[in-house]
Amino acid sequence: MTPATPPADLFAHPALLYDGDQEYVDGTAPFVREGLAAGHPVAVAVPVRRLGLLRSALGADADHVRWIDMTQAGRNPGRIIPSVLRAFADAHPGRRVRIVGEPIWDGRTSEEYPACVQHEALINAAFGGRDVTILCPYDARALSEGVIADAHATHPVVIRAGRAGVSHAYDPDGVLARYNEALRHPPGAAAVRFDAEFLPAARDFAVDEARERGMGPARLQDLNLVVAELTTNSVVHGGGSGTLRIWAEDDRIVCEVQDEGRLSDPMAGRRPVRPDQIGGRGLFLVHFVSDLVRVHTGRSGTTVRSYLART
Repeated sequence: MTPATPPADLFAHPALLYDGDQEYVDGTAPFVREGLAAGHPVAVAVPVRRLGLLRSALGADADHVRWIDMTQAGRNPGRIIPSVLRAFADAHPGRRVRIVGEPIWDGRTSEEYPACVQHEALINAAFGGRDVTILCPYDARALSEGVIADAHATHPVVIRAGRAGVSHAYDPDGVLARYNEALRHPPGAAAVRFDAEFLPAARDFAVDEARERGMGPARLQDLNLVVAELTTNSVVHGGGSGTLRIWAEDDRIVCEVQDEGRLSDPMAGRRPVRPDQIGGRGLFLVHFVSDLVRVHTGRSGTTVRSYLART
């Protein structure tokens, strides 16, 4: 069932389809200036080249905007909602907020893209009823027809050539289901079973395997945290045991944990963590330190996969 479109005077999540630099500026600069003129906090989280383009177009107004390089802050799409969008919106309670957010650009990998689309679909649940507008630009010249079709499915309103129209393809729940893809591991992946008694040994196993594959000391600490959180979640919420796998893929180490539980909350790990919060931090921390996180869940169980650069 598709959620009702949020009221126009509260949350809004339009997609901007642009064709070239001028259309990009024409579609984003007025949005930013209107927000500033109304006294609204404004953030721009887009790839670095677009940051420079829009900053130049805004002139002196650029000094009043929060600028965020999405290729860094949003490299893992799973941390954009809590650590970029919610972080900015929550810093301005009681005020209407405007954000330009571009999480999908030409150059996103095939591994990253499903997580990007799921992120776009989940924005609607994360901000429903909030006094926030998030404008998402899409490069219609560089991105494929399939990506543009997904933009229509994840945004209730689509803007093209200066005209806004309701998207009749809007179906965020359908998008989440379609990109809940089974994750297949390579046959040579190192693997170990674990339960509550084997948690420390599972962490040691993962660290040793990653070290042998060239992972540096700082990233080994991140891997240790990822494995600790995922294996503990499996023991507590996933039937008491699971399987840990780890392998090298290009310049990254990939580890995944598979168990018999089912992840019923698609927003798990994508909400900001309160300072006084006890528990419930596991997937948030995994998203925070990982370069990419992919999740598949279904009747047969759940797999969470973390990608970490070796250095």
